[in-house]
Amino acid sequence: MFADRAKIFVRSGKGGDGHVSFRREKYVPNGGPDGGDGGKGGDVVFVVDEGLNTLTDFRHIRKYSAKDGEAGGKRNCRGKDGEDVIVKVPAGTVIREAASGRVIADMSGENKRRILLKGGRGGSGNQHYATSTMQAPKYAQPGQPAKELELLLELKVIADVGLVGYPNVGKSTFLSRVTNARPKIANYHFTTLNPNLGVVDLPDTGGFVIADIPGLIEGASEGIGLGYEFLRHIERTRLLLHIVDAASTEGRDPVADVYAIQKELETYQKELGNRPQIIAANKTDAILPGEDPVGRLEAEFKPQGIPVFAISAVTGEGVKELLYHISRALGEMKEPPVVFEQEYFPETEISSEQEPFSVLYDEKENEYVVEGPSIEKMLGYTNLESEKGFRFFQNFLKEAGILKRLEELGISEGDTVRMYGLSFDYYK
Repeated sequence: MFADRAKIFVRSGKGGDGHVSFRREKYVPNGGPDGGDGGKGGDVVFVVDEGLNTLTDFRHIRKYSAKDGEAGGKRNCRGKDGEDVIVKVPAGTVIREAASGRVIADMSGENKRRILLKGGRGGSGNQHYATSTMQAPKYAQPGQPAKELELLLELKVIADVGLVGYPNVGKSTFLSRVTNARPKIANYHFTTLNPNLGVVDLPDTGGFVIADIPGLIEGASEGIGLGYEFLRHIERTRLLLHIVDAASTEGRDPVADVYAIQKELETYQKELGNRPQIIAANKTDAILPGEDPVGRLEAEFKPQGIPVFAISAVTGEGVKELLYHISRALGEMKEPPVVFEQEYFPETEISSEQEPFSVLYDEKENEYVVEGPSIEKMLGYTNLESEKGFRFFQNFLKEAGILKRLEELGISEGDTVRMYGLSFDYYK
């Protein structure tokens, strides 16, 4: 089954904690600190796999986690770095932050590999905190926490030309004639349930990629029918080719069809209405004598700057002229292929969304309370009885943004701050 949307959870690896230990050897009664550094946590890496063309795999596996870095060891042993997790996606996948819908990365063009979440940095062992006045530091730095995100993946096919039109107007027949694609063709609505891609190769000119988008109906942009499910695939196309049934074999008016499709495109995304367009009046081999639907189309749309080509996808009449016109039009376009710009930046935004601490004011006790796993861990590592250790802890509070949060809550000099049973007075 074709799948072009998926929701997944990703998590980078936590950095390994720095180690607290001291050299213990025979004849060396007062060895110095030899706690090793923690290893770096693994990254979450997205990679384009040219062998994939759907997001079906993500229906079965929805959680992707990198490995945590190992903690440091004694004798200056550094912890092992955590392994990255590699997430393979098809070209054209747009990665969004699920809650806001903002774009994180567009895996198209030159963007074949992207580190989406970096693993936490490993903590420094106590060997780094030895000084001439503090030769036996009993504290080390904890590793940075892991980062996690819920993501929405959307596959938007990469094609130069998008075929649009009502069901049964001959889009699949046209695609099978001009490219190597072999879509399913039959005389009933919604034969095409998947976007079909094909490459058009023309002598003496560059080729281009064309996509058969499943047939639209009125109301598709509002979720009616199947067309809405695939409108997103038109967003990348540089040129739209309207295929209409010029012979009105199903009783519809081709002029009205063009306007109806244009309305659906503009309703879905206003910019699509300004995309360069060409009309292919198909099924000319079935036009009844005395009728001139192609002339009506030309009279209606040529003044709007939209060229009209009479073709028959069955016999091939007019198809070659249409393809060369499309190739020339694409060559004259200055606009680059559509690439979605980044709107959400995990490295800066996750830190504020997933702070590993909480700061609040306890009115009953008239104290400011700071809690969180990173605070508790730091207190366990740090010797607050020493001046060096206390300064180290103060620096941690500043770098983590805790002091700034206390100031935002209105703390004043002399006010009491409580952290897991430890209370101290606040002074700048």
